[in-house]
Amino acid sequence: MHRMANKRILLGVTGGIAAYKSAELIRRLVEHGADVRVVMTTAAQEFITPLTLQALSGNPVHLELLDTEAEAGMGHIELARWGDALLIAPASADFIARLANGHGNDLLSTLCLAARSAIYVAPAMNQAMWASPANQNNIKQLNDNGIQLIGPESGSQACGDIGLGRMSEPDQIAQQLADTFHTGTLAGSHIVITAGPTREAIDPVRYISNHSSGKMGFALAEAARDAGAQVTLIAGPVNLATPERVKRINVVSANDMLEATTACLDKLEGGVIFIGTAAVADYRPNNQVEQKIKKTENDNGLTLELIENPDIIANVAQRQNKPFTVGFAAETQNVIEYAKGKIDRKNLDMIIANDVSNKEIGFNSDLNAVTIIWPSGSKNLDIASKHSIAQGIIHEISLQH
Repeated sequence: MHRMANKRILLGVTGGIAAYKSAELIRRLVEHGADVRVVMTTAAQEFITPLTLQALSGNPVHLELLDTEAEAGMGHIELARWGDALLIAPASADFIARLANGHGNDLLSTLCLAARSAIYVAPAMNQAMWASPANQNNIKQLNDNGIQLIGPESGSQACGDIGLGRMSEPDQIAQQLADTFHTGTLAGSHIVITAGPTREAIDPVRYISNHSSGKMGFALAEAARDAGAQVTLIAGPVNLATPERVKRINVVSANDMLEATTACLDKLEGGVIFIGTAAVADYRPNNQVEQKIKKTENDNGLTLELIENPDIIANVAQRQNKPFTVGFAAETQNVIEYAKGKIDRKNLDMIIANDVSNKEIGFNSDLNAVTIIWPSGSKNLDIASKHSIAQGIIHEISLQH
């Protein structure tokens, strides 16, 4: 299962008794890991309610082409761009005719014209209608236009006839659609990633932090998503856009990050991977002053009493239901030696070591070079973009976890 992890499926439902199967089809698509948005024609709403399909998909159902609320949110062009595939099931003879001839007089037909993704059609109609010359000409036109058919099947029909024209079963449609997508190496896994720095407040305007940009963690989130994983990114204060199809949780301090990490892992079961790329501040002021600290004429400097912050990755690695835990060792000397020490000391499954003293690959750089270390081996990834390095790390995690 999860053959469609992180995939976005637009499901078009047209008028016909087979529309009742759309509810089960949504369930099957979701089981495969897809995010489903439903578009219904006016006729389809006579056979099944939008509320039913909304409840099953977890997303609002789109009904009208000229809908003020929809246009203010996800307009029809944006909706067409959103999908990785457009599936019409059931596809009535009337809608197939309009699709074959390029009509755009309702929301679903307009989406078909604007879609950048592949379009799949699951026909459903009476056997005589299916066999009619006009319908067969329309089917030929769909094939010529690169639109792919799923079904129909032969069998008993609602009208009492027996023959070709019956809509394929939902599990068969979902499986055929899933088979068109490449399955990622981490499909079915959930990856939690911490990224960026933390800020430890001194007073309302000052804080202790570091130079981490978060770029490596965000690149790993994209690589994990592309490998088919569900990704939660827990990010400290950074100026980076959230990768598409990644859930982001913003935090500030080390305690905030630990709380968010714990809450996230508590909700997950099985196939969980934790990657701690965040540069968590080791210490924080013992007392945060409530008002801004003022300089005085006789100011002889400021003394801060610091206390140790929680070790987030060590906390994760000590959990009873410990995920596959990957740490980062950003060092300026004895990089490999220190990294290997952390694996044993913190009970990690893997650690990524990099030399941040090298200005070419240090903080804020778009490049990196790392050594991936696990208890029984290691692998060097030579200098490359952080996106390329992230893909290499995710590939190695998929082999080792």
